[in-house]
Amino acid sequence: MKFTETKLKGCFILEPKIIKDERGYFMESFNEKTFQEGIGQKVTFVQDNQSFSTNGVLRGLHYQCGEHAQAKLVRVLDGEVLDVAVDLRPESETYGQYEAVLLSAENQKQFFVPRGFAHGYLVLSNTAIFFYKCDNFYNKESEGGLIFNDQSVNINWNFPLNELIISEKDQVLPNLENAKKVW
Repeated sequence: MKFTETKLKGCFILEPKIIKDERGYFMESFNEKTFQEGIGQKVTFVQDNQSFSTNGVLRGLHYQCGEHAQAKLVRVLDGEVLDVAVDLRPESETYGQYEAVLLSAENQKQFFVPRGFAHGYLVLSNTAIFFYKCDNFYNKESEGGLIFNDQSVNINWNFPLNELIISEKDQVLPNLENAKKVW
């Protein structure tokens, strides 16, 4: 497994070693020891989530606050998405900046998003199955969000914004200045 830290300290792109032959392929998608060595910290995942979405669906940008903050290891099982993390750590040199990664069933890349980040994704293929591991349990009272089109963050979704399919809840999320503090 290859680990590449992004410009956002603590966020990593993971590229598995894929062994292909005439039967198909084999890869190790997760190994706790390899993962912890690769990111340089101990993270224990306690919950797995999976979603199915269609082209143009944008989910996010979401996060959990305080003692319920979550780190996530995300991947695409089928289809293709643009996955985005926004740094919400006030003490960070990259506060308010984002990283966007193309994740697909074809490239098998994974994206590790540590605690202190808003996270979301946009489906680029006809459909997508999105899978992620969390290191903390979901807590409704601790959820927060950041509006997808915040001008101060200026995410390039590379998709016609008038064609996005966004939940009512996600359409009224606050901007960075008014977002609930993560810590």
